[in-house]
Amino acid sequence: MADTPSLRIVIIGAGIAGLTTAIALKHHPAIDIDNYERASELREIGASIALGPNGMRTLDKLGIQNALDESIAFRNESGHPMIYRHYKTNEVVSTDSHRGSVEYRHLTSRFYRAHLQQALLEHVDPSRVHLSKAFHSVSRDVTAGKLLVTFTDGTNTTADILLGADGIHSAVRRSFVATSAPTWTGWVAFRSVFPISHVSHIADLPDEAVHIWGPDRTLFLSRLGKDLFTVVGSSQTDPAAADAPYKDAVWDTDGDVNVLREYYQDWSPLVRAVVDAVPHTRVYPNTAAHAIDSWVLGDGRVTLAGDAAHAHGGAFAAGGSLAIDDAWAFAASILEVFPATTTAPSRIPSETDIARALRLYEKTRKEHTDRVLRTVHQGNRKKVARVGKVETDEELRARMKSREDPSWIHEHDVEATFLSVLAGEGKRAEEQARL
Repeated sequence: MADTPSLRIVIIGAGIAGLTTAIALKHHPAIDIDNYERASELREIGASIALGPNGMRTLDKLGIQNALDESIAFRNESGHPMIYRHYKTNEVVSTDSHRGSVEYRHLTSRFYRAHLQQALLEHVDPSRVHLSKAFHSVSRDVTAGKLLVTFTDGTNTTADILLGADGIHSAVRRSFVATSAPTWTGWVAFRSVFPISHVSHIADLPDEAVHIWGPDRTLFLSRLGKDLFTVVGSSQTDPAAADAPYKDAVWDTDGDVNVLREYYQDWSPLVRAVVDAVPHTRVYPNTAAHAIDSWVLGDGRVTLAGDAAHAHGGAFAAGGSLAIDDAWAFAASILEVFPATTTAPSRIPSETDIARALRLYEKTRKEHTDRVLRTVHQGNRKKVARVGKVETDEELRARMKSREDPSWIHEHDVEATFLSVLAGEGKRAEEQARL
């Protein structure tokens, strides 16, 4: 960077939230920003991921059009974000619909995670992404007036602002809120991504993303970009049960396709044909944590984004879009306080400047994501309460039709919320000036 005062931002994590934040701020001439990632290589763990209209719209707004390309983003031609089918009859029982006006390129899309991450990486300077850097601690360097961020390998760096975007088990979050570690919900996903050639021979293979519901589990099927297909099975148990299967399972580990086939042996012929063709699967135990009191941590220079901020365990397939909107809101808050209209801030960033930026960010995002978390935990409790209970077909169909409408999550307008927060801030300033 030039020898001028600059705002140095350190991002812990190079996943969706961390990379999108770096992209959103990379053109500011006086912001110095780096991502520090604990992994030794940038290989997105997981399988498929969905982005709703909010996430797709934000990517478009940030100029990340390659992530919207049909070569990697699969959209339902019907326009329905999700289609719900019956486990025995395969009939469509219900559908989700977009409530607002949504352009085609912003329709709910499914991705192979690695494709989405690579699309983001194309917009990031590789020299600004530092691998094998696991967060250890952060302290205040009083002499320099900055944060001192230390990594487990003994190295360190300084920052004006630290953004923890290091996932659901965030070391940054837990270093400030020790009680915020997520716990297992009792739900386990069995995720598989493979070439569509494995299932293309199956008659009536769904050509749109579908969620098939049974009395005690679900199955998700969808095409993905670049001729891939995903199958996601599930199992729900009581996490408090001493003999709960997968109680000690580890995220993203090898699964057993024979177990998957056993789970769906009594389902429709179509489901059995698809599951029988799955070549491999991996296990993902679902975890979640409750909202923390504040996203502004430490001495007011540390905050969070993505799963680190709202550890909700992937419910409603909303995690990716929430992370992208977090990134946009964080960047918008920074740019509001440190506008990119000059080559450098007029002064070294003050405590007041930084506090205002992080306050704007928290006010823009936390109320919405706290509501998401409350809804997720309520749903998790209902799932556990159904374990072991017999559900009639009539009850199953009623549950499929009365499920939570997720449009308030997937069509949330982060920009409108940010402008509302700014307007509220201006109104309060006017009121105080009149006193």
